[in-house]
Amino acid sequence: MPRIRIYQEDHIASPMQKVWQAFADNPFALMGLWAVCCLLTLAIFGPWIAPFSPEQQDPSALLLPPSWDASGTVEHFLGTDDLGRDIFSRLLHGAHLTFGMALAIVLASLLVGFVIGSISGMMKGLKSSILSHLLDALLSIPSLLLAILVVAVMGPGLDNVFWAVGIALTPQFVRAIHQAVHEELQKDYVTAAKLDGANSIQVFWYVIMPNVWETVIIQTTLAISAAILDIAALGFLNLGAQAPSPEWGAMVSQGLDNLLTAPWTVTIPGVAILCSVLAINLVGDGLRSALSPIRN
Repeated sequence: MPRIRIYQEDHIASPMQKVWQAFADNPFALMGLWAVCCLLTLAIFGPWIAPFSPEQQDPSALLLPPSWDASGTVEHFLGTDDLGRDIFSRLLHGAHLTFGMALAIVLASLLVGFVIGSISGMMKGLKSSILSHLLDALLSIPSLLLAILVVAVMGPGLDNVFWAVGIALTPQFVRAIHQAVHEELQKDYVTAAKLDGANSIQVFWYVIMPNVWETVIIQTTLAISAAILDIAALGFLNLGAQAPSPEWGAMVSQGLDNLLTAPWTVTIPGVAILCSVLAINLVGDGLRSALSPIRN
């Protein structure tokens, strides 16, 4: 018994354990994490578990309401659209497009933004000032508007949406990482590392980077929700995914003509977008709160 008590008293939780404990103590953040895990699972395995093809039409089941309605059927759990296509199957395939593409776009933007932001953050003088003003000018344009401008030049389509949203989100990563690295560069421990003989690469990787990961993680979670909204908005405006694509924003756009007679064709994909963004924002807020004690 004394040995067990001594071990428990001497045991010190690691920073990762402290972050996880603080995150797990937040019920909303934990709920968001479970929702994000479910979304990720659907984005990966959705096309294989969908009961129907997203383009399969059933003329005998046009505008069939969801199963909880008296006129609905269990076969089409979330109902059908005006062409008899199963909304549940299209929603699962749409998770692969909307959520999966958002993750791919954010990872690509993070990679580019990390490289540019890190290099620019280590700079001083005129070069750093010019880049800061250029980033401020780009960030003054809303990401959706910038994505619309890019798609207007490149043309509609999912391939161009990838580049458009990526170009719109990359300046946000560059700015966040540039500012974080630049602020850490002014700290006393960085000066001490330089006086100890560390070169610029060693200072950046071993001294600055451990204190920048918080900014990278939080910015990534915020960018995922922004990417989902931008992809869905472009699909809704017919600038992104084109019919008969089951992308969530395009599904909302395709269901507008039947909003009064079959509201589920609009509300169900709309709720999917809302829940996805809400879950990711809950995770982002939880991470921000959990990482704050470590930072302070």
